[in-house]
Amino acid sequence: MALAAPMVLPHIQPSRRGLASGAIFTGVGLGIAASGTLVPLLMRAGLAQTWFGLGAVAVLLTAISWGGWPCQQLPEIRGRRARPIQRSDLNALYIEYGLNAVGLVPHMIFLVDFVARGLGRGLVTGAQYWVLFGIGAMLGPLASGRVADRIGFASALRCAFALQAALVALLAFSASPLPLSISTIVVGAMVPGVVALVLGRVHELIPHDADQQRRAWGLCTTAFALGQAVAAYCFSYIFAHTGGTYRMLFALGAAAIATALVIDVSIARLSTRRRRAECE
Repeated sequence: MALAAPMVLPHIQPSRRGLASGAIFTGVGLGIAASGTLVPLLMRAGLAQTWFGLGAVAVLLTAISWGGWPCQQLPEIRGRRARPIQRSDLNALYIEYGLNAVGLVPHMIFLVDFVARGLGRGLVTGAQYWVLFGIGAMLGPLASGRVADRIGFASALRCAFALQAALVALLAFSASPLPLSISTIVVGAMVPGVVALVLGRVHELIPHDADQQRRAWGLCTTAFALGQAVAAYCFSYIFAHTGGTYRMLFALGAAAIATALVIDVSIARLSTRRRRAECE
């Protein structure tokens, strides 16, 4: 997550980086979908055997991809002076990405339990929704990348925030099969899809400095991990002390993503005003 995409994307034409980053993060969706099918099969042999089986799959995939790393460093780009990096935009992006991670926690951690126990539909049905989540995660990065190639990463990321906030909030109001399926698939698509968008946004904000890009992407990854970890503990605490109220968790997740959207729009407006003032 932190190393592969920044190493590969500088070798891709800018007009196709959205699609390329989407293809890279499709692997996340494949892993999610596989976990809904492979893990139950391995569990029949026991917990230790399941871990050994997953480790063997990881070793196999590592061996297959070993020769795929770029073997040459790109030459430094010289000539026209690059636009100065807007630190406020980058700092806002770190906060937004962390808030987005918070908003995804209800689906990523509580969805199966919500279906199986909260709605009383059983573990098999819960696993089926998790596979739907994984299918969405397989399609999301490529779809997000294509949209970003057409309208830009900044606009695509803003649209992703709005869509996620709406569909996470949906489960706070309705859990009938159709809304639940739509929310599961689309939010599943956004889990790796928003990763591709944020990575592309980093390259927009830092267009010509590979070291700065890798550093910024590392901070983004850290912000996302912290957001997930803090939200997982806090939401579990809230869940345990509110008598198992799932809908509150979805409402809180939607509020976190909506806050990310508000920050993004506010920073964009401030940046526009700043550029206009510099031109005047």
